[in-house]
Amino acid sequence: MEGQGRTAERGERSRRFLITLEDLDSVSDDMDSEMVNHNNEDEENEQDDGDLFAYWQDVGRCHQVDVPRDMEEPIQQMTRNNQSQERQAVPFTSLGHKTKADEPLYEKRQYEKAKWACVTQNEPRYEQSICMGFMKLMKYICQQNSSGLYLGMTLPIVTIVHTNHSRLELLPGVTIAYYLPPQFQDQVPQPFDTDIAIEEWPAHVIYTRSFNGTTNEEVILREINNLANHLDSPELFLQDTFIVAGYNNPAAPNRHNEIWFIQRP
Repeated sequence: MEGQGRTAERGERSRRFLITLEDLDSVSDDMDSEMVNHNNEDEENEQDDGDLFAYWQDVGRCHQVDVPRDMEEPIQQMTRNNQSQERQAVPFTSLGHKTKADEPLYEKRQYEKAKWACVTQNEPRYEQSICMGFMKLMKYICQQNSSGLYLGMTLPIVTIVHTNHSRLELLPGVTIAYYLPPQFQDQVPQPFDTDIAIEEWPAHVIYTRSFNGTTNEEVILREINNLANHLDSPELFLQDTFIVAGYNNPAAPNRHNEIWFIQRP
């Protein structure tokens, strides 16, 4: 019973940080202030750091993913930096909306040419691929790059997914992508991890529809088909490649996500 009590206490303390692996927005808006108050006692900070890493390990186990010890420093660094630096939005130009009875059906956007750090994973389960890919990107963002700098968070973090012809199944292999902040677009810090590729994505038009909640395989397929049903000319878009964009921590009470359809060039 004593061990169970310690586990429950650790779980409760960890929930203050609201950090998960599933979504690529890695830092909670509701993180306990003791993690960013540098006047706290060192012993208390060390305990908080241990709880934070333990929580990531617990979440990883839920997705059948091992969170290695070398993730402890990136987790702590991103957590603290995220409290003192504003998250930057990926820039775009809105080209219009479509609504029905005051309900937004989709938005049309123009994204300009830009560089992204991308990692592709082919794990048996979607959630495993997301976890593994995000951990690699976290290390890149947290100084494991040729500049030696913390690069800063940008939103959304996007995941490129592929479906079968009927759009009833997600295919193996997903790409997790992080938009390089504007100050690094011209001189891109190179990743130490050879699994991470720096790609220049061309300017493109996307149609996007928002949804709230979790982002598992079932939900993603449902939202892909929901947006397809609202498009006037679905043949103008890529038919088997879509993007899931995440803006909030999964533990947030009202998570904001989007499905993106990519218009053919």
